[in-house]
Amino acid sequence: MRESRATPPNRGSTTTILDKFRLDGKVAVVTGANRGLGRSIATALAEAGACVGLAARSVASLETQAATLAEAGYLHATARCDVTDPESIQAAVVSIEEDLGPIDIWVNNAGITYWGPTLDADPQAGWHHVLDTNAGGVFNCSQVVGRKMAERGAGTIVNVGSISGLIVNKPQWQAAYNASKAAVHHLTRSLAVELAPAGVRVNALAPGYIATDMVSDMFETPEYKEEWIDRVPLRRAADPAEISSAAVFLASDAASFMTGSVLVVDGGYTLT
Repeated sequence: MRESRATPPNRGSTTTILDKFRLDGKVAVVTGANRGLGRSIATALAEAGACVGLAARSVASLETQAATLAEAGYLHATARCDVTDPESIQAAVVSIEEDLGPIDIWVNNAGITYWGPTLDADPQAGWHHVLDTNAGGVFNCSQVVGRKMAERGAGTIVNVGSISGLIVNKPQWQAAYNASKAAVHHLTRSLAVELAPAGVRVNALAPGYIATDMVSDMFETPEYKEEWIDRVPLRRAADPAEISSAAVFLASDAASFMTGSVLVVDGGYTLT
């Protein structure tokens, strides 16, 4: 049998598949970057090479995250951004672009929830506020940023949806949140078709249960563990970094032929 030897690749200036996951020279913005998944996504984007804009309703709440990025040597900027207010979004975009340059990637992560039976819910807090923030916020940000991306003929928007847009969660009742995330998923598809001719991609993540500081303690409570952990084929919650890596993928050229997709990252939860 003839011996076969692999020829060392001549990389030169050739782009490798791993290069496509890099975000060097890109400017990325994450809303709700002050905690939980938003903080993790912002860090992941920075580690992939992007200059990162941290956006939240309170700039003070971004201080810890900004300090962490600065200590690691990552270029970043912070801006106040209320996703329910188009003027606030516009001001945040102007501020970040003055500091970092034109925005290439926008991650719509900011969101809230409301737990409680629908029949007992306060209409304002239990419906309007959730929909205005979760679905309305994605619309508002995508409109402001999408215009600028369309003018330049390039850009990508990543929306954070949820498996709650695909199922009805238990044991907690959260009809408004579920409806808002279903809206995010279909808004993603609609925007993808509209903005594709302008060279702008729009995709969404649909994470399962994530072990963030806000909910980790609840995983040990029997009623939540049964529904949130025991039903997951992988028998655990996601580490935030496992969702953030998927966000980096969607934001990168590795996903250049993906638009209008809702990428489910749930350990198999929605399969059971």
